Amino acid sequence: MPRIEHDSMGELAVPDDALWGASTQRAIDNFPISGQRFPRRFLQALGVIKRACAHANAEIGDLDRERADAIARAATELIDGALDAHFPLDIYQTGSGTSTNMNANEVLANRALQLLGKPLTARDVHPNDHVNMGQSSNDVIPTAMNVSGALAIHEDLLPALRGLAATLDAKAAAFMGIVKSGRTHLMDATPIQLGQEFSGYAAQVHHAVRRAEAARDALLELALGGTAVGTGINRHPDFPRLAIDRIAADTGLAFVEAANHFEAQAARDSVVEAHGLLATLAGSLFKIANDIRWLGSGPRAGFYEIRLPATQPGSSIMPGKVNPVMSEMLTMVAARVHGNQATIGLAGMSGNFELNVYLPVIAASLLESVDLLANGVATFDTRCAQGIEANREQCEASVEANLSIATALVPEIGYDAAAKLAKQAFATGENVRPLAKANGVDPERVDALLDPLAMTLPSPPGDT
Repeated sequence: MPRIEHDSMGELAVPDDALWGASTQRAIDNFPISGQRFPRRFLQALGVIKRACAHANAEIGDLDRERADAIARAATELIDGALDAHFPLDIYQTGSGTSTNMNANEVLANRALQLLGKPLTARDVHPNDHVNMGQSSNDVIPTAMNVSGALAIHEDLLPALRGLAATLDAKAAAFMGIVKSGRTHLMDATPIQLGQEFSGYAAQVHHAVRRAEAARDALLELALGGTAVGTGINRHPDFPRLAIDRIAADTGLAFVEAANHFEAQAARDSVVEAHGLLATLAGSLFKIANDIRWLGSGPRAGFYEIRLPATQPGSSIMPGKVNPVMSEMLTMVAARVHGNQATIGLAGMSGNFELNVYLPVIAASLLESVDLLANGVATFDTRCAQGIEANREQCEASVEANLSIATALVPEIGYDAAAKLAKQAFATGENVRPLAKANGVDPERVDALLDPLAMTLPSPPGDT
Protein backbone atom coordinates (compact mmCIF):
# COMPACT_ATOMS: atom_id res chain seq x y z
CA MET A 1 0.00 0.00 0.00
CA PRO A 2 1.31 3.47 -0.80
CA ARG A 3 1.51 6.07 1.91
CA ILE A 4 0.15 9.58 1.55
CA GLU A 5 2.66 12.45 1.60
CA HIS A 6 1.97 16.12 1.12
CA ASP A 7 3.75 19.26 0.05
CA SER A 8 2.65 22.84 -0.65
CA MET A 9 0.57 21.65 -3.61
CA GLY A 10 -1.35 19.02 -1.66
CA GLU A 11 -1.38 15.28 -1.08
CA LEU A 12 0.24 12.60 -3.23
CA ALA A 13 0.61 8.83 -2.98
CA VAL A 14 4.20 7.61 -2.59
CA PRO A 15 5.45 4.00 -2.61
CA ASP A 16 5.52 2.77 0.96
CA ASP A 17 9.16 1.68 0.82
CA ALA A 18 10.38 4.94 -0.73
CA LEU A 19 12.15 7.51 1.41
CA TRP A 20 11.24 10.38 -0.89
CA GLY A 21 8.14 12.51 -0.45
CA ALA A 22 5.54 14.34 -2.49
CA SER A 23 7.87 16.84 -4.21
CA THR A 24 10.06 14.05 -5.52
CA GLN A 25 7.04 12.02 -6.62
CA ARG A 26 5.73 14.97 -8.61
CA ALA A 27 9.08 15.22 -10.39
CA ILE A 28 9.05 11.49 -11.13
CA ASP A 29 5.65 11.94 -12.76
CA ASN A 30 6.57 15.19 -14.53
CA PHE A 31 9.94 14.26 -16.04
CA PRO A 32 9.98 10.79 -17.65
CA ILE A 33 12.56 12.07 -20.15
CA SER A 34 15.79 10.10 -20.46
CA GLY A 35 16.13 7.60 -17.64
CA GLN A 36 19.49 9.21 -16.85
CA ARG A 37 19.96 9.82 -13.15
CA PHE A 38 22.46 12.00 -11.37
CA PRO A 39 25.77 10.15 -11.00
CA ARG A 40 27.14 8.78 -7.76
CA ARG A 41 29.61 11.63 -7.41
CA PHE A 42 26.82 14.19 -7.41
CA LEU A 43 24.84 12.32 -4.76
CA GLN A 44 28.00 12.00 -2.68
CA ALA A 45 28.47 15.76 -2.90
CA LEU A 46 24.86 16.38 -1.87
CA GLY A 47 25.49 14.23 1.20
CA VAL A 48 28.66 16.13 2.07
CA ILE A 49 26.82 19.45 1.74
CA LYS A 50 23.72 18.47 3.71
CA ARG A 51 25.81 17.00 6.51
CA ALA A 52 27.94 20.13 6.71
CA CYS A 53 24.85 22.33 6.73
CA ALA A 54 23.24 20.33 9.55
CA HIS A 55 26.35 20.64 11.71
CA ALA A 56 26.71 24.35 10.89
CA ASN A 57 23.10 25.09 11.82
CA ALA A 58 23.52 23.19 15.07
CA GLU A 59 26.71 25.07 15.87
CA ILE A 60 24.93 28.36 15.25
CA GLY A 61 22.06 27.22 17.47
CA ASP A 62 19.34 27.35 14.84
CA LEU A 63 18.93 23.55 14.72
CA ASP A 64 18.70 21.34 17.79
CA ARG A 65 21.48 18.80 18.15
CA GLU A 66 19.22 15.73 18.05
CA ARG A 67 17.77 16.61 14.65
CA ALA A 68 21.15 17.77 13.35
CA ASP A 69 22.84 14.52 14.34
CA ALA A 70 20.08 12.43 12.76
CA ILE A 71 20.30 14.43 9.51
CA ALA A 72 24.08 14.13 9.56
CA ARG A 73 23.90 10.36 10.05
CA ALA A 74 21.45 10.08 7.14
CA ALA A 75 23.72 12.28 5.01
CA THR A 76 26.67 10.02 5.79
CA GLU A 77 24.66 7.09 4.44
CA LEU A 78 24.03 9.14 1.28
CA ILE A 79 27.76 9.86 0.99
CA ASP A 80 28.49 6.14 1.30
CA GLY A 81 25.97 5.17 -1.39
CA ALA A 82 23.44 3.46 0.86
CA LEU A 83 20.55 5.69 -0.23
CA ASP A 84 21.13 5.87 -3.98
CA ALA A 85 18.01 3.83 -4.76
CA HIS A 86 15.92 6.67 -3.37
CA PHE A 87 17.20 9.19 -5.96
CA PRO A 88 15.18 8.26 -9.06
CA LEU A 89 14.95 11.65 -10.77
CA ASP A 90 15.83 12.36 -14.37
CA ILE A 91 18.61 14.80 -15.20
CA TYR A 92 16.22 16.65 -17.53
CA GLN A 93 14.01 18.43 -15.01
CA THR A 94 13.62 21.88 -13.52
CA GLY A 95 16.65 23.93 -14.57
CA SER A 96 17.57 24.92 -11.02
CA GLY A 97 17.72 21.30 -9.91
CA THR A 98 15.07 22.07 -7.29
CA SER A 99 13.53 18.63 -7.76
CA THR A 100 16.82 16.92 -6.89
CA ASN A 101 17.51 19.23 -3.95
CA MET A 102 14.04 18.42 -2.62
CA ASN A 103 14.67 14.74 -3.32
CA ALA A 104 17.70 14.99 -1.02
CA ASN A 105 15.80 16.99 1.59
CA GLU A 106 12.92 14.50 1.68
CA VAL A 107 15.10 11.39 1.73
CA LEU A 108 17.35 12.73 4.46
CA ALA A 109 14.38 13.94 6.53
CA ASN A 110 12.66 10.58 6.31
CA ARG A 111 15.81 8.62 6.95
CA ALA A 112 16.51 10.84 9.96
CA LEU A 113 13.01 10.01 11.23
CA GLN A 114 13.79 6.31 10.90
CA LEU A 115 17.04 6.77 12.81
CA LEU A 116 15.11 8.56 15.54
CA GLY A 117 12.60 5.68 15.68
CA LYS A 118 9.70 7.72 14.32
CA PRO A 119 7.26 7.02 11.46
CA LEU A 120 7.84 8.61 8.06
CA THR A 121 4.63 10.62 8.39
CA ALA A 122 5.73 12.26 11.64
CA ARG A 123 7.26 15.36 10.00
CA ASP A 124 9.32 15.90 13.17
CA VAL A 125 12.26 16.29 10.81
CA HIS A 126 11.01 18.55 8.03
CA PRO A 127 12.64 18.54 4.59
CA ASN A 128 12.42 22.31 4.18
CA ASP A 129 12.54 23.64 7.72
CA HIS A 130 15.35 21.39 8.99
CA VAL A 131 17.30 19.63 6.21
CA ASN A 132 17.19 22.68 3.90
CA MET A 133 17.71 25.23 6.69
CA GLY A 134 19.72 28.25 5.49
CA GLN A 135 19.81 26.88 1.95
CA SER A 136 18.11 27.11 -1.42
CA SER A 137 18.24 24.83 -4.43
CA ASN A 138 19.77 27.86 -6.15
CA ASP A 139 22.93 27.67 -4.07
CA VAL A 140 22.96 23.97 -3.12
CA ILE A 141 22.92 22.58 -6.68
CA PRO A 142 25.75 24.85 -7.96
CA THR A 143 27.70 23.91 -4.84
CA ALA A 144 27.12 20.20 -5.40
CA MET A 145 28.21 20.63 -9.01
CA ASN A 146 31.52 22.19 -7.97
CA VAL A 147 32.17 19.80 -5.09
CA SER A 148 31.45 16.69 -7.16
CA GLY A 149 33.46 17.93 -10.14
CA ALA A 150 36.47 18.91 -8.07
CA LEU A 151 36.44 15.61 -6.19
CA ALA A 152 36.13 13.57 -9.37
CA ILE A 153 39.02 15.40 -10.99
CA HIS A 154 41.18 15.13 -7.87
CA GLU A 155 40.46 11.52 -6.97
CA ASP A 156 39.87 9.89 -10.38
CA LEU A 157 41.24 11.88 -13.31
CA LEU A 158 44.50 13.18 -11.89
CA PRO A 159 45.81 9.77 -10.75
CA ALA A 160 45.00 8.32 -14.18
CA LEU A 161 46.79 11.14 -16.00
CA ARG A 162 49.84 10.91 -13.74
CA GLY A 163 50.00 7.18 -14.39
CA LEU A 164 49.92 7.66 -18.16
CA ALA A 165 52.55 10.41 -17.95
CA ALA A 166 54.87 8.08 -16.05
CA THR A 167 54.34 5.33 -18.62
CA LEU A 168 55.11 7.64 -21.53
CA ASP A 169 58.18 9.02 -19.74
CA ALA A 170 59.46 5.45 -19.40
CA LYS A 171 58.73 4.66 -23.05
CA ALA A 172 60.47 7.85 -24.17
CA ALA A 173 63.61 6.89 -22.25
CA ALA A 174 63.52 3.30 -23.53
CA PHE A 175 63.08 4.37 -27.15
CA MET A 176 65.90 6.92 -27.26
CA GLY A 177 68.50 6.01 -29.87
CA ILE A 178 65.98 4.36 -32.18
CA VAL A 179 65.98 6.56 -35.29
CA LYS A 180 63.01 6.71 -37.66
CA SER A 181 61.61 9.02 -40.29
CA GLY A 182 59.86 12.09 -39.01
CA ARG A 183 56.62 13.19 -40.64
CA THR A 184 55.06 16.60 -41.19
CA HIS A 185 51.93 17.22 -43.27
CA LEU A 186 51.72 13.38 -43.36
CA MET A 187 54.81 13.46 -45.59
CA ASP A 188 58.38 12.28 -44.99
CA ALA A 189 60.45 14.71 -42.92
CA THR A 190 63.89 14.68 -41.35
CA PRO A 191 64.72 11.83 -38.95
CA ILE A 192 63.65 11.76 -35.33
CA GLN A 193 64.27 9.36 -32.49
CA LEU A 194 61.26 7.31 -31.47
CA GLY A 195 62.06 8.33 -27.91
CA GLN A 196 61.91 12.00 -28.89
CA GLU A 197 58.50 11.44 -30.43
CA PHE A 198 57.26 9.74 -27.26
CA SER A 199 58.78 12.49 -25.11
CA GLY A 200 56.40 14.86 -26.89
CA TYR A 201 53.47 12.66 -25.94
CA ALA A 202 54.68 12.51 -22.36
CA ALA A 203 54.98 16.30 -22.26
CA GLN A 204 51.41 16.64 -23.52
CA VAL A 205 50.17 14.47 -20.66
CA HIS A 206 52.23 16.39 -18.11
CA HIS A 207 50.55 19.55 -19.41
CA ALA A 208 47.23 17.69 -19.14
CA VAL A 209 47.96 17.07 -15.46
CA ARG A 210 48.53 20.78 -14.96
CA ARG A 211 45.31 21.58 -16.81
CA ALA A 212 43.33 19.08 -14.75
CA GLU A 213 44.69 20.65 -11.57
CA ALA A 214 43.64 24.06 -12.86
CA ALA A 215 40.19 22.67 -13.72
CA ARG A 216 39.83 21.33 -10.18
CA ASP A 217 40.94 24.63 -8.69
CA ALA A 218 38.47 26.59 -10.84
CA LEU A 219 35.69 24.81 -8.95
CA LEU A 220 36.81 25.63 -5.41
CA GLU A 221 34.60 28.71 -4.93
CA LEU A 222 31.19 27.59 -3.66
CA ALA A 223 27.84 29.31 -4.04
CA LEU A 224 26.53 28.01 -0.71
CA GLY A 225 25.18 30.88 1.39
CA GLY A 226 23.59 32.87 -1.43
CA THR A 227 20.20 31.15 -0.90
CA ALA A 228 17.51 32.34 -3.33
CA VAL A 229 19.12 35.08 -5.43
CA GLY A 230 22.54 35.62 -3.85
CA THR A 231 21.46 37.93 -1.02
CA GLY A 232 21.61 35.22 1.65
CA ILE A 233 18.03 35.70 2.80
CA ASN A 234 16.92 33.30 5.59
CA ARG A 235 20.37 32.15 6.63
CA HIS A 236 22.60 33.09 9.57
CA PRO A 237 25.57 35.35 8.72
CA ASP A 238 28.03 32.69 9.91
CA PHE A 239 26.33 29.79 8.15
CA PRO A 240 28.27 29.67 4.85
CA ARG A 241 31.65 29.97 6.54
CA LEU A 242 30.92 27.20 9.01
CA ALA A 243 29.36 24.88 6.43
CA ILE A 244 32.06 25.41 3.80
CA ASP A 245 34.84 24.93 6.34
CA ARG A 246 33.30 21.52 7.09
CA ILE A 247 33.01 20.68 3.39
CA ALA A 248 36.69 21.52 2.95
CA ALA A 249 37.67 19.43 5.96
CA ASP A 250 35.56 16.47 4.87
CA THR A 251 36.87 16.44 1.30
CA GLY A 252 40.46 17.55 1.82
CA LEU A 253 40.05 20.22 -0.87
CA ALA A 254 40.43 23.96 -0.27
CA PHE A 255 36.82 25.00 -0.88
CA VAL A 256 35.96 28.61 -0.04
CA GLU A 257 32.86 30.77 -0.06
CA ALA A 258 32.26 32.54 -3.36
CA ALA A 259 33.63 36.07 -3.42
CA ASN A 260 30.38 37.20 -5.06
CA HIS A 261 27.26 35.12 -4.56
CA PHE A 262 25.39 36.87 -7.33
CA GLU A 263 27.97 35.73 -9.88
CA ALA A 264 28.17 32.25 -8.40
CA GLN A 265 24.44 31.62 -8.91
CA ALA A 266 23.63 33.73 -11.95
CA ALA A 267 26.50 32.25 -13.97
CA ARG A 268 28.32 28.94 -14.17
CA ASP A 269 31.52 30.36 -15.61
CA SER A 270 33.65 28.32 -13.23
CA VAL A 271 32.35 25.09 -14.77
CA VAL A 272 32.66 26.43 -18.32
CA GLU A 273 36.29 27.27 -17.51
CA ALA A 274 36.97 23.91 -15.87
CA HIS A 275 35.42 21.92 -18.67
CA GLY A 276 37.28 23.98 -21.25
CA LEU A 277 40.51 22.76 -19.68
CA LEU A 278 39.19 19.19 -19.77
CA ALA A 279 38.34 19.62 -23.46
CA THR A 280 41.89 20.83 -24.08
CA LEU A 281 43.43 17.79 -22.44
CA ALA A 282 40.94 15.58 -24.27
CA GLY A 283 42.35 17.03 -27.48
CA SER A 284 45.84 16.12 -26.34
CA LEU A 285 44.76 12.56 -25.62
CA PHE A 286 43.07 12.32 -29.02
CA LYS A 287 46.29 13.37 -30.75
CA ILE A 288 48.41 10.90 -28.80
CA ALA A 289 46.03 7.97 -29.29
CA ASN A 290 45.62 8.76 -32.97
CA ASP A 291 49.39 8.94 -33.55
CA ILE A 292 49.91 5.68 -31.71
CA ARG A 293 47.38 3.79 -33.81
CA TRP A 294 49.01 5.15 -36.98
CA LEU A 295 52.51 4.25 -35.79
CA GLY A 296 51.29 0.72 -35.08
CA SER A 297 49.41 0.36 -38.35
CA GLY A 298 50.10 -2.62 -40.58
CA PRO A 299 51.68 -4.97 -39.85
CA ARG A 300 52.70 -5.13 -43.53
CA ALA A 301 50.84 -2.38 -45.34
CA GLY A 302 51.26 0.36 -42.72
CA PHE A 303 54.03 2.03 -40.71
CA TYR A 304 54.37 -0.66 -38.00
CA GLU A 305 57.10 1.31 -36.20
CA ILE A 306 55.66 0.22 -32.86
CA ARG A 307 53.93 -2.98 -31.78
CA LEU A 308 50.71 -2.52 -29.84
CA PRO A 309 49.42 -5.07 -27.33
CA ALA A 310 46.88 -7.43 -28.87
CA THR A 311 43.78 -7.18 -26.70
CA GLN A 312 41.10 -8.90 -28.77
CA PRO A 313 40.35 -10.24 -32.29
CA GLY A 314 39.82 -7.36 -34.68
CA SER A 315 37.43 -8.77 -37.24
CA SER A 316 34.49 -11.11 -37.49
CA ILE A 317 35.48 -12.04 -41.06
CA MET A 318 39.26 -11.49 -41.42
CA PRO A 319 41.18 -14.17 -39.48
CA GLY A 320 44.13 -13.01 -37.42
CA LYS A 321 43.34 -9.31 -37.69
CA VAL A 322 44.08 -7.23 -34.58
CA ASN A 323 42.92 -3.61 -34.36
CA PRO A 324 44.12 -0.63 -32.27
CA VAL A 325 40.98 -0.73 -30.16
CA MET A 326 42.40 1.16 -27.18
CA SER A 327 43.27 4.13 -29.35
CA GLU A 328 39.81 3.97 -30.87
CA MET A 329 38.25 3.94 -27.41
CA LEU A 330 40.23 6.95 -26.21
CA THR A 331 39.53 9.01 -29.31
CA MET A 332 35.81 8.32 -28.89
CA VAL A 333 36.06 9.47 -25.27
CA ALA A 334 37.70 12.69 -26.45
CA ALA A 335 34.96 13.20 -29.04
CA ARG A 336 32.26 12.82 -26.37
CA VAL A 337 34.05 15.28 -24.08
CA HIS A 338 34.06 17.83 -26.89
CA GLY A 339 30.34 17.22 -27.33
CA ASN A 340 29.85 17.91 -23.63
CA GLN A 341 31.90 21.08 -24.06
CA ALA A 342 29.35 22.32 -26.58
CA THR A 343 26.53 21.50 -24.15
CA ILE A 344 28.22 23.20 -21.20
CA GLY A 345 29.24 26.24 -23.23
CA LEU A 346 25.70 26.78 -24.51
CA ALA A 347 24.13 26.10 -21.11
CA GLY A 348 26.64 28.31 -19.33
CA MET A 349 25.74 31.35 -21.42
CA SER A 350 22.01 30.78 -21.19
CA GLY A 351 21.06 31.73 -17.64
CA ASN A 352 18.84 34.74 -17.02
CA PHE A 353 19.26 37.43 -14.37
CA GLU A 354 19.89 35.86 -10.92
CA LEU A 355 20.04 32.17 -11.82
CA ASN A 356 21.41 29.85 -14.45
CA VAL A 357 18.58 27.42 -15.18
CA TYR A 358 20.61 24.71 -16.94
CA LEU A 359 22.23 23.37 -13.79
CA PRO A 360 21.36 19.65 -14.03
CA VAL A 361 22.61 19.20 -17.59
CA ILE A 362 25.78 21.17 -16.83
CA ALA A 363 26.49 19.01 -13.79
CA ALA A 364 25.76 15.76 -15.61
CA SER A 365 27.92 16.73 -18.59
CA LEU A 366 30.85 17.78 -16.39
CA LEU A 367 30.78 14.57 -14.38
CA GLU A 368 30.36 12.40 -17.46
CA SER A 369 33.43 13.98 -19.02
CA VAL A 370 35.56 13.49 -15.92
CA ASP A 371 34.41 9.89 -15.53
CA LEU A 372 35.02 9.06 -19.20
CA LEU A 373 38.45 10.67 -19.19
CA ALA A 374 39.53 9.01 -15.95
CA ASN A 375 38.41 5.55 -17.02
CA GLY A 376 39.60 6.00 -20.59
CA VAL A 377 43.07 7.19 -19.63
CA ALA A 378 43.56 4.48 -17.01
CA THR A 379 42.45 1.76 -19.44
CA PHE A 380 44.57 3.10 -22.30
CA ASP A 381 47.57 3.21 -19.98
CA THR A 382 47.29 -0.34 -18.66
CA ARG A 383 46.00 -2.06 -21.82
CA CYS A 384 47.96 -0.19 -24.46
CA ALA A 385 50.66 2.30 -23.48
CA GLN A 386 52.46 0.09 -20.98
CA GLY A 387 52.78 -2.72 -23.52
CA ILE A 388 54.01 -0.72 -26.51
CA GLU A 389 57.22 -2.07 -28.03
CA ALA A 390 59.50 -0.47 -30.59
CA ASN A 391 59.99 -2.12 -33.98
CA ARG A 392 63.58 -0.96 -34.35
CA GLU A 393 64.19 -2.60 -37.71
CA GLN A 394 61.16 -0.99 -39.31
CA CYS A 395 62.03 2.41 -37.84
CA GLU A 396 65.59 2.39 -39.04
CA ALA A 397 64.83 0.92 -42.48
CA SER A 398 62.80 3.96 -43.41
CA VAL A 399 65.54 6.48 -42.67
CA GLU A 400 67.97 5.61 -45.45
CA ALA A 401 65.22 5.78 -48.09
CA ASN A 402 63.87 9.08 -46.77
CA LEU A 403 64.41 11.87 -49.31
CA SER A 404 64.28 14.56 -46.58
CA ILE A 405 67.68 13.49 -45.25
CA ALA A 406 69.02 15.71 -48.04
CA THR A 407 68.30 18.52 -45.57
CA ALA A 408 71.43 17.53 -43.66
CA LEU A 409 73.52 18.23 -46.79
CA VAL A 410 72.37 21.85 -47.07
CA PRO A 411 75.28 23.27 -44.97
CA GLU A 412 77.67 21.46 -47.30
CA ILE A 413 76.18 21.98 -50.79
CA GLY A 414 73.41 24.59 -50.33
CA TYR A 415 69.62 24.40 -50.47
CA ASP A 416 69.21 24.37 -54.26
CA ALA A 417 71.72 21.57 -54.82
CA ALA A 418 70.20 19.54 -51.99
CA ALA A 419 66.70 20.02 -53.44
CA LYS A 420 67.93 18.90 -56.89
CA LEU A 421 69.48 15.83 -55.28
CA ALA A 422 66.26 14.90 -53.49
CA LYS A 423 64.23 15.25 -56.69
CA GLN A 424 66.76 13.15 -58.59
CA ALA A 425 66.56 10.44 -55.92
CA PHE A 426 62.78 10.42 -56.14
CA ALA A 427 62.79 10.25 -59.94
CA THR A 428 65.33 7.44 -60.13
CA GLY A 429 64.27 5.43 -57.09
CA GLU A 430 67.75 5.73 -55.62
CA ASN A 431 68.70 6.90 -52.12
CA VAL A 432 70.19 10.29 -51.33
CA ARG A 433 73.45 8.98 -49.88
CA PRO A 434 74.88 7.22 -53.00
CA LEU A 435 73.59 9.95 -55.28
CA ALA A 436 75.38 12.63 -53.26
CA LYS A 437 78.62 10.72 -53.52
CA ALA A 438 78.09 10.15 -57.24
CA ASN A 439 77.54 13.89 -57.68
CA GLY A 440 80.96 14.71 -56.31
CA VAL A 441 80.28 15.39 -52.63
CA ASP A 442 83.12 14.18 -50.39
CA PRO A 443 82.06 10.66 -49.29
CA GLU A 444 83.36 11.14 -45.75
CA ARG A 445 81.37 14.36 -45.38
CA VAL A 446 78.28 12.67 -46.79
CA ASP A 447 78.50 9.83 -44.28
CA ALA A 448 79.16 12.24 -41.42
CA LEU A 449 76.27 14.53 -42.34
CA LEU A 450 73.87 11.65 -42.99
CA ASP A 451 74.62 9.80 -39.76
CA PRO A 452 71.09 8.87 -38.64
CA LEU A 453 71.51 9.68 -34.95
CA ALA A 454 73.36 12.94 -35.65
CA MET A 455 70.47 14.11 -37.80
CA THR A 456 68.15 13.95 -34.76
CA LEU A 457 70.27 16.41 -32.77
CA PRO A 458 70.86 20.16 -33.14
CA SER A 459 73.67 21.01 -35.54
CA PRO A 460 76.93 22.27 -34.00
CA PRO A 461 77.63 26.01 -34.33
CA GLY A 462 78.75 26.93 -37.84
CA ASP A 463 77.06 23.93 -39.48
CA THR A 464 73.88 25.78 -40.44
